[in-house]
Amino acid sequence: MFKNILLFCIALISTTQLVAQESYTFGQLSDFDKNLTIYEKDSTANAVVLYEKGDNYFKVIDNRIQVVKKYYSKIKILKKEGLSKANVAISYYANNKVSEKIEDIKAVTHNGQSKIKLSLNNIFTVRENERWSTKKFAFPDAKVGSIIELEYTLTSPFIYNFKGWQFQSNIPKIYSEFNAKIPGNYVYNRSLIGFLKLETNTSEIEKRCFKVDGYPESADCEVLKYAMKDIPAFNDDEDFMLSPKNYISRIDFELSVHYDLKGGRDRFTQTWQDVDKEFKQDKNIGRQLTKKGFFEKNVPESLLTEGDSLTRAKNIFNFVKDRFTWNGKYGIYRDIRVKSAFDNKTGNIGEINISLINLLNSAGLKTDLVLLSTRSNGLPKKSHPVMSDFNYVIAKTIIGGKTYLLDASDKLMPFGMLPYRALNYQGRVMDFKNDSYWETITPQKDNQLYVLANLELDPETHKITGSYNEMNSGYLAIERKKVLNDTTEDDYLNDKEKEIGVNAEINEYNLVEEQSNEKRTVENFSYTDNTVLDQNTLYINPFLVKSFGSSNPFTAEDRKYPVDFGFKRTYTYAAKIKIPTSYTIVETPKSINLSLPNKGGRLQMLVNSKPGLITVSFKLIINKEQYSPEEYFSLKELFKQVINAQNNSLIVLKKL
Repeated sequence: MFKNILLFCIALISTTQLVAQESYTFGQLSDFDKNLTIYEKDSTANAVVLYEKGDNYFKVIDNRIQVVKKYYSKIKILKKEGLSKANVAISYYANNKVSEKIEDIKAVTHNGQSKIKLSLNNIFTVRENERWSTKKFAFPDAKVGSIIELEYTLTSPFIYNFKGWQFQSNIPKIYSEFNAKIPGNYVYNRSLIGFLKLETNTSEIEKRCFKVDGYPESADCEVLKYAMKDIPAFNDDEDFMLSPKNYISRIDFELSVHYDLKGGRDRFTQTWQDVDKEFKQDKNIGRQLTKKGFFEKNVPESLLTEGDSLTRAKNIFNFVKDRFTWNGKYGIYRDIRVKSAFDNKTGNIGEINISLINLLNSAGLKTDLVLLSTRSNGLPKKSHPVMSDFNYVIAKTIIGGKTYLLDASDKLMPFGMLPYRALNYQGRVMDFKNDSYWETITPQKDNQLYVLANLELDPETHKITGSYNEMNSGYLAIERKKVLNDTTEDDYLNDKEKEIGVNAEINEYNLVEEQSNEKRTVENFSYTDNTVLDQNTLYINPFLVKSFGSSNPFTAEDRKYPVDFGFKRTYTYAAKIKIPTSYTIVETPKSINLSLPNKGGRLQMLVNSKPGLITVSFKLIINKEQYSPEEYFSLKELFKQVINAQNNSLIVLKKL
């Protein structure tokens, strides 16, 4: 049986031969390695990987099948900023029962003709937490121009967690290769993530490559080779991006089926029907969803019975939001104890939102748990359930035919709006009475910033005075509320004064409570700019507040991954500038009318003038949550025009 098992594999054919170096000998450098001072394909690179290779294979160690990963890299440090690559931290799983091992560490610094070897005494083991440890060390005498070589072996008993390979990192790589030899009784799903293409992509069968003592036959193996060359650096600090995990180029492996040596079969890749069944019985989630009786005894009866369905739902939501304080942890697969969290008035995401679900169901409002992944955690796979893809739970209820997605962990978040971190497009609704299904997450649509400004050049003091009202709605209002909560009023107004100008002074400020609500903030400001304007020719920027930032967030020449705003938004700025009779209007800013393709957005600026008065109307509409890489250039140009209009628009006045 063991001999005849063949691994199911994806046929992957290599059509191009690499011209880059495809082998190495530790300690030996090529002339290319030594002479490289600037990486031509990325002259901004502070370091470059000259060569990188990983070999993964299975081996019987101490009568146990283990996965061995041998890693090698050779890096050239090109600039001072690249010296961070000389500080190495290798994480590995380690607890009291079973652990991975990091062994055979070799590290050498090449400086010209000299080689400085890392002493084993300078390798430190750091216990990060109960599950993870790290080997830490620094390459000796590393400096700009150094070549640092690293080699080590990681041995892991966790065959279900077969290490994949990350081709892309924050520095470019000239060549990166991953090899794997997998016995036929281990079947792995594999996924190529990212926008880069493989240069080498082969799969072969090697006969009788794996032997286990006590079994007469050897197993066949699948031999894999994946390689890329000229790999660009991945810039993970670009604005408006989902998790880098969605885009960084890599190969992922997931154990699908394991055939044991006696002919048994264990299936690891589940269906959603399997997951649904397990969740009902799971003590951390399934059982915690059956605590209606506890909550019915510990909350006022009126909370569950008074008012219509929507009123009860809102009252329960606000009760949970007010009672609990989020402890900053997600905790959806372990440590969920809703009774304890309720008593302590604090809990993780799972405890807070599962408490909400229990209470809504107690009030006769059918409510289901929704699994999702936060924006920073990556998009979940849809082809089959991978439970590690999910790190967050929310609630779903339907009232009067309308769907409400609820998260009571954020005290500023109103009923029916999810925190920004949860706006990750889709979640899986765990309807335990039926089958689970995917639910689209649609963000709040009304997200506006509206500024109405009145400016006047005082003919006696020669100073600009005025007032402006600022209204934020939707997610923009939530952002403003967080700023107001986290900042003292003095600091907040100081920042506003700097935004207006170096000599600005806010004379009066008012948060208009009667016009503000949970989805809106309204603020009034009056100010004086103490700059004396008594010249014959005056230049006035009509944009009192810089609502759109000081610079274009999109500066890269191109973009390989989508621009993701999370939610649609509209910015409006309207100003009236009163001109004294002692001045005449010489020049006003030009009007702008620019639209993105496919109704993706619009920029419009209109300027009108008449004796004594100039009006400026400016509107920016971001009409999509996400823009494809192909739309990047248009979006970049749009924001270029926005920043240019805001920073460089001038009204020219001449004294009569």
